Amino acid sequence: MNTTLPRLLRFAALTGLALLFAGSAIAQEKAAPAAPTPEERITALEAYVNNTDPGKSLTGVAGPGHNAWMMTSTALVLFMTLPGLALFYGGLVRTKNVLSVMAQCLGITGLVTILWWAFGYSMVFGTGAASPYIGGSEFLFFKGVTSAPNTNYAYWVSQNVFAMFQMMFAIITPALIVGAIAERMKFSAIILFVTLWMVVVYFPLAHMVWGANGFMNGVWNADAAIPAIDFAGGTVVHMSSGWSALVLCLILGPRLGFGKTPMPPHSMVLCMIGTGMLYVGWYGFNAGSAVAADGVAANAFTTTTLAAAIGGFTWGAMEKFTRGHASVLGFCSGIVAGLVVITPAAGFVNATGSVIIGVLAGIVPFLACTKLKGFFKYDDALDTFGVHAVGGTLGALLTGLLATASVNSNLVSDGYAKKNGLAALVNNGGLWLAQLKAIGITLVLSIVATIAIAYLVKVLIGLRPSADDEQQGLDLADHGEEGYIFEAKS
Repeated sequence: MNTTLPRLLRFAALTGLALLFAGSAIAQEKAAPAAPTPEERITALEAYVNNTDPGKSLTGVAGPGHNAWMMTSTALVLFMTLPGLALFYGGLVRTKNVLSVMAQCLGITGLVTILWWAFGYSMVFGTGAASPYIGGSEFLFFKGVTSAPNTNYAYWVSQNVFAMFQMMFAIITPALIVGAIAERMKFSAIILFVTLWMVVVYFPLAHMVWGANGFMNGVWNADAAIPAIDFAGGTVVHMSSGWSALVLCLILGPRLGFGKTPMPPHSMVLCMIGTGMLYVGWYGFNAGSAVAADGVAANAFTTTTLAAAIGGFTWGAMEKFTRGHASVLGFCSGIVAGLVVITPAAGFVNATGSVIIGVLAGIVPFLACTKLKGFFKYDDALDTFGVHAVGGTLGALLTGLLATASVNSNLVSDGYAKKNGLAALVNNGGLWLAQLKAIGITLVLSIVATIAIAYLVKVLIGLRPSADDEQQGLDLADHGEEGYIFEAKS
């Protein structure tokens, strides 16, 4: 009896523990989600093809085709800055300053990459602050930015790929400003100016236009106060950089000898090569802004091609009619102008709309660069204002007049556009009014902030090099190098 009782107690305890673990396992089995049914898998596959919500069966899984296109687009947009813009601007300046603009493009690329990783991406595409004007802190130092999609912005594209794609936009935007102040602003001043400008202008504006809870994101924010649209950066990229460039070039003043000494481009060959690279890279810029390899991307690809080619031809024709010849510089300027003006509209207009945009892109910026600049005599060295500010503003307005839901159903979606009023504006022809509001906000932010930042930098470290350094050229003054060294013949 004495030995039997302890054995029975041990047996009972072991049995109880076994039953406890078995019950826990059964409970966990019941709590585990059921495997997707064949119907759910087929639905997810259809969602992948159509770039829509995959549902529960493939949540958090990036689609290889969409991801591949976005990685390609990311490389294409970087190609626009390095070497596209560097060669385009480099060819347009004088020989003694060719390396300075290339160094500025390189320096800005590195600087913006650091800012983007540290806090820029979070400021633009975070939503933690629940603010329509600025993002949150959830993605600081790329915390949580993994290969899983962030479904606020894309169902099938890895968030780290999306972050890299958008970083390329952040890089090229301040690099565009360089064109207006070329040959007369210190490298150190440019770096400090760009650092402050990104924080005060670009990051907040990009969030307002593209952030999931952005103030002016008519396509993807049901609560947008201004249901405006900007497919790939008419306001965010071209207007902000172009208008800021005008203000900065006015504060700097003209180059030494401006209006008295001829300052022709030193190499139209480099300019033409850079233009071709910009043209090719812009396919990533515009078609990539669909954030998918889908029908919207295909439409943006088509409209970008048409507007750029027609813009270049129209600019050349304007030169022929007014000056008697069509120049390579004119063709290059017209192509870039066509690309700029179609940017906010690429995924929202049809082929006919892009043709209209191309023609106007070849006329309006042409007049801004040849007549307006001559009348007011400001030294916009490489026509950043005439092409990007005027073209970006024109494009934002034309988007409101020419956008059609027949090429992009997101303009009238039940989830967002019908709730914030965008669908009604598209259907009733009032979208241009929302576009005007977005244009106004972009102008005020860009101009006021640039004035404040420029004068702050001027007080802290100065903006211009000495007269001797400017006369010598910024290649040697700022970088201790020369773009061309011609050895004497023996």
